[in-house]
Amino acid sequence: MKYLKQFGIILLISFIGEMLHVLLPLPVPASIYGIAILFLCLECKIIKVEDIKETSVFLIEIMPVMFIPAAVGLMDSWKIIRPSLLPYGIITVVTTVAVMAVSGRVVQFIMRRRGKRCPEEMNPGGRDRGNYE
Repeated sequence: MKYLKQFGIILLISFIGEMLHVLLPLPVPASIYGIAILFLCLECKIIKVEDIKETSVFLIEIMPVMFIPAAVGLMDSWKIIRPSLLPYGIITVVTTVAVMAVSGRVVQFIMRRRGKRCPEEMNPGGRDRGNYE
């Protein structure tokens, strides 16, 4: 029953995101509204992490399975995609590197702002310098 309650909370937040997408004239996907609402509810302690933790972990674990229909769709569109494969590949590599770089910088900024030390500050040069007392 606990899992149904947790899944229901996540579905309710997703439904609210869908409703906002329909009601607001902004070019924002419903999933982004849902993620933002869930984030705000978690930050404001309206929803506790424990209230959705197990189901969230399960959904994250099965996420790769959710990409199978998209992959099948790409296989069906192979004749259309094939002539543009090189630009798609370049765009994929460039955007992946950009997202990794920006994500890393944001995490470093947040860690410094909160006063936590970043891994490269704790271990410069990549060598093990731990205290073994």
